[in-house]
Amino acid sequence: MKRFILFSVLLVTIFTTTQAQRMIPKQKAVSINSGLLLSNDIQGDWHLGIDLVHYFNRGNYWLWAVEYNRMQFAYRNYRIPSETYLAEAGHGFRLLGDKRKTLQLNAALTGIAGYESINRGNALLHDGAVIQNSSGFVYGAGGRLSLETFLTDHFVLMLQTKARMLWSTSLQQFRPSVGLGLRFNF
Repeated sequence: MKRFILFSVLLVTIFTTTQAQRMIPKQKAVSINSGLLLSNDIQGDWHLGIDLVHYFNRGNYWLWAVEYNRMQFAYRNYRIPSETYLAEAGHGFRLLGDKRKTLQLNAALTGIAGYESINRGNALLHDGAVIQNSSGFVYGAGGRLSLETFLTDHFVLMLQTKARMLWSTSLQQFRPSVGLGLRFNF
């Protein structure tokens, strides 16, 4: 009889799922994301970032992020590297989603500040040419659109597109990107 009860309890726990509350106010989450930058002709431009999310009412959230961008620009047979370190803060909005919050479409507007390094600060190239662009601090605004799905009650898979407008840069001001991310909700 004990085996039957244990077996029954085991079956009930395996085949029934409990639905935890998702995106509740004051819930926090950390995500890591990576992707491709679309603003340059050279393949291999990428970004890597870490986000901190703090949810409040109706699935809306505050967003804080740091990100590293790596781009390369062609000069004859040489590739000139550009690295950008960005800090980002903003507000995210829940646009669409189902009732159980398993699939969501979110948008966010952010402010951005950071530092951009061109050719690691070396203005002189190997053939004696001088780079006219200079390294320095950048700032701007950004927007992101993300499609999110809950893999479990704590893990979220994200498909993101980002568009950024950076001022005070001597390179491309408009920088779009696409990427994937994984978020863990505490």
